Amino acid sequence: MADHYYTENPHSKMNKNKWTYDFEGKTFRFISSTGVFSKERIDFGSRTLIDAFELPQVSGGVLDLGCGYGPIGLLLASKFSERHFTMVDVNERAIELAKENARNNEVDNVTILKSDGLQNVNHEKYAAILTNPPIRRGKKVIYELFKQSKSALEEDGELWVVIQKKQGAPSAIKFLETLFNRVEVVQKKKGYYIMVAK
Repeated sequence: MADHYYTENPHSKMNKNKWTYDFEGKTFRFISSTGVFSKERIDFGSRTLIDAFELPQVSGGVLDLGCGYGPIGLLLASKFSERHFTMVDVNERAIELAKENARNNEVDNVTILKSDGLQNVNHEKYAAILTNPPIRRGKKVIYELFKQSKSALEEDGELWVVIQKKQGAPSAIKFLETLFNRVEVVQKKKGYYIMVAK
């Protein structure tokens, strides 16, 4: 069976890619590889989510759900250094790369864990959860992640999600509205929706 970016233990040969990314006046060095999501660059959806994100007023940590090799969590942890960021992914290779990228970029206000959804962090509560969800796993899995996220948020916490319109953003909004008091689309860019559920 072929590896996907959500494969727990990719069997494909590791083939690393390296590049730099300028953010908030700092140049970040990233390493990615085969067997993880968007192995050649930070994907447009993640970049749009990173640029749109604002910290909620509520205190507490931030969770990057499905962190991959770490671009969302590491860039935002560097920007918001007063907050602690937890980064989780089911993919073991992605987790090792995220740890390597954290070390290489000297981002130390992060905890990086292997977790299928929120399985290994379900006792924590967060001020914000961010996710570029694994669309290819299907709605059932993604909507379960949304439900888990609601339970893991502090009161007045926020769930930030990026999904393309053609990959189900409108139906995701409708589902989120069954869970949360308010769901806003704070940005639309090249078919990508940035949604905030509060």
